[in-house]
Amino acid sequence: MSKLDGNERWKSKMLLTEHQEQYESRNDPKKTSRPTAEEFRMIRDYILLPYMLTMVQKSIDDIERSSNLLKQLYLATGQVVMNKISKDMRDIRRELTKRNIKIISDEHADLIVYHRFLCRGYEERFGMTRDVMRSEISVQLKKYIKEVIGRAANEK
Repeated sequence: MSKLDGNERWKSKMLLTEHQEQYESRNDPKKTSRPTAEEFRMIRDYILLPYMLTMVQKSIDDIERSSNLLKQLYLATGQVVMNKISKDMRDIRRELTKRNIKIISDEHADLIVYHRFLCRGYEERFGMTRDVMRSEISVQLKKYIKEVIGRAANEK
């Protein structure tokens, strides 16, 4: 509490707009520079989804070359999964842009893949090992496949 609190004279003083915005931004959790846990998940997903899209595309290419009896079913399912991943990539990209978060570049050091990102003026590196990436991709692909299977079961 400052000496000016409770002093009615100071209430009538004018305040410049940019000073008011700076004061409000200090107290607003949405305008802090560090990303929230939800934003870190979005950054992680934004990094992983292109890898997942590539993996599904390679699987579709392998299935096209095979002589499997259920080839058409697998191709259709793979295409639905690819469409869902592409839609999620667009949605996450749009949300990151809305929150003023930019993913800049990636670099590989040892067994870790680092991505630099800017979050409302704050720059940081986000790193994942290849094993973590594989396990996250596996978990997310299972969710997509369950969603497709669940949707097909509901249409019966």
